Amino acid sequence: MSSATSVPSPARFPYAALLVLATIAFTAITTELLPSGLLPQISAGLNVTEPVAGYLAAAYASVIVVTVVPVARLLARIPRHTLLVGLVLTFAASNAWVGLSPDFTTAMIARMVGGLAHGLLWTTMAPFVTRVVPANQVGKALAIVFSGNSLGLAIGAPVGTALGGLLGWRAAFLVLAGFGLLLTVLAFFMLPRVQRISDTARPSIRRAIAEPGVKAVATAWPLLVLAHFALFTYIAPFIREAALPEYATSLALTVLGASGLLGIWIAGLTVDSRPRRSLMITTAAIAVSMALLPLAVGNLPLALVLMTVWGAGLGAIGIYNQAAILRAGGEYSEAANGLTVLTIQLGITVGALYGSGALVAGGPMLVPVAAALPVLAALVITIAGKKHAYPPGPRERTWLEPRPVRQIHPSPAGDSRNTTVEPAPDKVEDPA
Repeated sequence: MSSATSVPSPARFPYAALLVLATIAFTAITTELLPSGLLPQISAGLNVTEPVAGYLAAAYASVIVVTVVPVARLLARIPRHTLLVGLVLTFAASNAWVGLSPDFTTAMIARMVGGLAHGLLWTTMAPFVTRVVPANQVGKALAIVFSGNSLGLAIGAPVGTALGGLLGWRAAFLVLAGFGLLLTVLAFFMLPRVQRISDTARPSIRRAIAEPGVKAVATAWPLLVLAHFALFTYIAPFIREAALPEYATSLALTVLGASGLLGIWIAGLTVDSRPRRSLMITTAAIAVSMALLPLAVGNLPLALVLMTVWGAGLGAIGIYNQAAILRAGGEYSEAANGLTVLTIQLGITVGALYGSGALVAGGPMLVPVAAALPVLAALVITIAGKKHAYPPGPRERTWLEPRPVRQIHPSPAGDSRNTTVEPAPDKVEDPA
């Protein structure tokens, strides 16, 4: 195989390249969420109602669902470095286009271009990471890259919203576009030149789904995302109903974003050694924290503690599941990763509808309890997926698997010494 088509495992951990990727993730999340905080200004500036202006966010997610698989397949042969640089440049162009849009239709088209880049970015970035770090440090690398997601939630969107309030919504998009141009230059020079390996299987969703474990991960992970957005979307009505202070809403959003960084850090320490046990504990903790939130009526400290557990768990489950889908996908890891991008976007959409249904059916206090149910379903899938979807890591096998039974047998030929016989690791003899 030509050296031009692959990159060997680097001798040094590529911190600089991973920080650039984390910044790209930060930009993508900020781009996705920015219209949500600027809807009043956007609706006034484009002469549409606020619900119509909200379509700028909905169209972004819809484009991801519709285009992520076919576009990823179409661009499969483009070198990964070239593709990532082009995607960052596309984000910059999309944001500039929105900021300069004379009318709503133009802004909608610009947002759809951004959504196209967003979906393709997440199908590309994680497999790219696996090619630039040693295999035993993939989890650590993913934790660094995915910290950009939580920073986008905790810092990017609020700062962009504040900037829009000071300078106007168009200026907020144009500043983000300028940042994207700078990031494009950094990506061009600092990301390794990694091409698609010539004998790697072409992305195929059908074949990826056939890989053992892929269906389980592509179902459990979106269920967790669904639960998060069911509660996150309606956190303001819940806080109001729980008799918490008015400032608790903005404080809750900050806590969720900041604790997500804590969860990512913890996952980075455990994903390569104890992924299965850590994911089960994390998923259970999210379910418990959500289910107990209705008990925090009038008790802001308790509510913030439970939200910290929820936010940290959300940050961590992304790392555990991202590593799981890359492992389960095998030679079709890019297609499997693209499948999860699609199902996660569906989870976000369905989550908002699910939370709305719970809100209408039982009021704001029912929403956290309803959100805990799909988390429990994800936990069941995780427990059942021990063999292929969520296998134990190297430091948890002795805890999760039965230890071999040691039996003492006399040595042949009258030898007075004893010999120890240990059965194969996958078979345990009955002590009886």
